[in-house]
Amino acid sequence: MSIPYELVQRYPWLPSKNDYYSDIASREPTAFIKDVLIKYSNGELEARTFDIFKSAFQNLEEIRDYRDDELNVYLYTILKILLYVLNNKLIANRIANIYSKHSFKLLENESDYNIYEICKDLDINFQYYQKPIEYKLIIDKNFTSSKKAHFSLYFIDYLKLASGLRDDERKLLHNALEKGQVFLRKKELSRLLQELVRKKLIIEENTDVASIEAFKKKLLKIKEIEDLYENILNEWELKKEDFEYSFELQTYQGKELKESFPPCVKEIFRKIDEGQNVIHIERLFLVFYLHALQFSIDDIVNLFTKLPDFDRKQTEYQVEFAKKKGYSPHSCSTLKSLGLCKAKEYHDKLCLEGYHSKKYDEQRKIQHPLFYLQMKQYQKFKPKVKQKGDKKANAN
Repeated sequence: MSIPYELVQRYPWLPSKNDYYSDIASREPTAFIKDVLIKYSNGELEARTFDIFKSAFQNLEEIRDYRDDELNVYLYTILKILLYVLNNKLIANRIANIYSKHSFKLLENESDYNIYEICKDLDINFQYYQKPIEYKLIIDKNFTSSKKAHFSLYFIDYLKLASGLRDDERKLLHNALEKGQVFLRKKELSRLLQELVRKKLIIEENTDVASIEAFKKKLLKIKEIEDLYENILNEWELKKEDFEYSFELQTYQGKELKESFPPCVKEIFRKIDEGQNVIHIERLFLVFYLHALQFSIDDIVNLFTKLPDFDRKQTEYQVEFAKKKGYSPHSCSTLKSLGLCKAKEYHDKLCLEGYHSKKYDEQRKIQHPLFYLQMKQYQKFKPKVKQKGDKKANAN
């Protein structure tokens, strides 16, 4: 076990993780997760895991708040478990892309010695030259570039790592090759390692749905994981929709915006206005919804003053805590499963019938309460199309 411990924490996809953390591979997954949640009972595990998914769904280039600590090792394992139960190739691709891109940025800043240790741990057939090797790379018939490299890979290992890369410069014929060794600078080697990381997280959608469902049922008995799983799905539902009638929501925090709220939100407001008790899941959904619309913490807290059990200090804490989590409001499918969808009771046409998509030329259902609001705002504030004869009428 010669690889430095801090490298395993920074790159938990390294094989030596199994030496330092042998208990991870040997333990039953749900028992392992329960122990980790006990060890990190402050919610940090869930928050950092969700942030990776959220960053991936937003197509960011790096993971925010990435820390190379022990929790990072556990997080990587839980990430793979969640990808298994989600069984969604699109989501897995997003996670693989952001995780590998982030790893590339870290690798670029590593010392040559650490890159050497990483390649050795991965059992890559490579050479390291303390004194850089100068080689010539023929770009075309009239131009030759002279470069220096500290690394070279045996061509078979190079081909294995570069097999998923499509750009021409990665092809073997465009690289310097001598006695079976492909010369590489650190950045080029880091790019190959990035592809290796990406492949570790890519999944083929599993057709054994029964096995996945059985494991998922067991996994989601853990309340923290159930909440995390549902919030990942809600975030994905929000981000995956290609909403063609997008409208930039302004700060209509008065009557105008509230008139555009969907029935599920209106129903909770109705209960609050009447001083009825509102169950926890209704409060949570409303808080996430209003956070998404940039309502201030004070404005959200003041909405709950009519509730019989209102406690300002406790409500402020809960609203602030919900904002730190950064969760998106529940999707329509989640609201239906929770019994919070009120489309039928309110006879809401947009909820029940959806909208006509000009892009796809078909009728599409509203999948998220934020899309409902966008559509309502678009319908209300979209530019009016001038009718024929308007110009003439104006002239008169």
